[in-house]
Amino acid sequence: MEIDAAGARSAIEAGRTALGIEFGSTRIKAVLTGPDNTPLATGGHDWENQFADRVWTYSMDAVRIGLQEAYASLAAQVRERYGTELRTVGAMGVSAMMHGYLAFDAAGTLLVPFRTWRNTITGPAAEELSTLFGYNIPQRWSIAHLYQAMLNGEQHVGQIASINTLAGYVHAVLTGARVLGVGDASGMFPIDTATGSYDAAMIAQFDELAASKGYACDLSGLLPSVLRAGEPAGTLTPQGAALLDPTGALQPGVPFCPPEGDAGTGMVATNSVAVRTGNVSAGTSIFAMVVLEQPLARMHPELDLVTTPAGDLVAMVHCNNGASELNAWAGLFGEFAARIGATADAGTVFETLFTASLDGEPDCGGLLAYNYLSGEHITGLEEGRPLFVRTPDSRFTLANFMRTHLFAALASLRIGMNILLTDERVALDSLFAHGGLFKTKGVAQRYLAAAVDAPVSVGDIAGEGGAWGIALLAAYTRDKTAGQTLTDYLATTVFAGAALETIAPDPADVAGFNAYLARFSDGLPIEHAAVAHT
Repeated sequence: MEIDAAGARSAIEAGRTALGIEFGSTRIKAVLTGPDNTPLATGGHDWENQFADRVWTYSMDAVRIGLQEAYASLAAQVRERYGTELRTVGAMGVSAMMHGYLAFDAAGTLLVPFRTWRNTITGPAAEELSTLFGYNIPQRWSIAHLYQAMLNGEQHVGQIASINTLAGYVHAVLTGARVLGVGDASGMFPIDTATGSYDAAMIAQFDELAASKGYACDLSGLLPSVLRAGEPAGTLTPQGAALLDPTGALQPGVPFCPPEGDAGTGMVATNSVAVRTGNVSAGTSIFAMVVLEQPLARMHPELDLVTTPAGDLVAMVHCNNGASELNAWAGLFGEFAARIGATADAGTVFETLFTASLDGEPDCGGLLAYNYLSGEHITGLEEGRPLFVRTPDSRFTLANFMRTHLFAALASLRIGMNILLTDERVALDSLFAHGGLFKTKGVAQRYLAAAVDAPVSVGDIAGEGGAWGIALLAAYTRDKTAGQTLTDYLATTVFAGAALETIAPDPADVAGFNAYLARFSDGLPIEHAAVAHT
């Protein structure tokens, strides 16, 4: 869509805009939207987690630097495109990777390095809490990290005054408000969808459990307060403005929406917050979100129960490993191209390799791959080892090789979706796919349709991804009319008339993926052996 530069400048100077900033796994992204929710400018900063002392983490210095650089690059684009300085915005929001563990003392000092969603180090705690609550507590959840620290006898536990997610932490730094959107909060502790806050009975159970381990715990005081989409969540303080924009141009007073997790912003950015809708996001990790009509019949350790930003119950199939191994192979092929003098940028390499996979055999010619850089709870692995395996009689071609790695990126997701769609018979009217895996038109989308045996849609409606999604939540907080739900706002104000491209599953692809999945499941002992012996 062509942007009217003069109109955009007027909107920017008048503050008729919304700003969303999202901390993704590999990129921090900022998006500024106009009165019609169209992105006017973007900014970003690349970063990467570190594996330090066997824990996946990001430093708080990296958080601060990334926040400032993402905003600075957005402000620079505003100056370049529209010839004006970004001094204020009409509304703002922060989102980030869900789950994980940030523990602070009473002075606000971080007690241990940030433990991200990627860690699979809380197995005993997750198992015990799941049994206690009768509710699945994944290893990634903040409460699993807290209880595991208690089980480990970690010294810092006695000093904890608050815990938070990354989005909640950045929001608190910018606004001074220790609050969290209900979607992100649902990755800290189970939510009672009737009240829209933490489950009070389970809070009491946890406090009793902690006491039995020698810890005097008031969990409700440690957790941030919960807000639903549309509720005000504080304003940008002078200190927050100075942190975000050290040049001093940005003025305080900007109203904020509740901070959210990347799963919630993905639902918003794909218009997947209504019941019987779902979306699949594929990047460093891959996950599916399906909004439920009613609670599941029983607990499943493979499925998270979280909520939309509005507080509706969502079943989440979350896999720690997504496209990272694909990226590594594409990088290797790109390096080879450079060594023979070919000039192919990363986008061309990816498109060429993905497109080649379409010529592969439906079942990948007998090849097998595991994309496990880290542990994968769906298949019971605490650590990962990327593997490629073939037999002497398999057909080792480029097409089959690439198809194998694309199938591998979807295999663990399919295992989790089987429980949701087959065992629980959850109804799904529409599934939207987004993320880097789906950038090459008609490839991963086709394979996902085969994996779930259902139509899959893609389109431009995801805009600039989760950063756009949190900008939409900020705009909703500012602009919603009395009684207007988030579902209504998105349908009538943001996505009315949005065009989608839908691919139905091809029977040959479905049969081929099923054959590959059987090979993938049968070969899991190979992956376990690799972890045990390397």
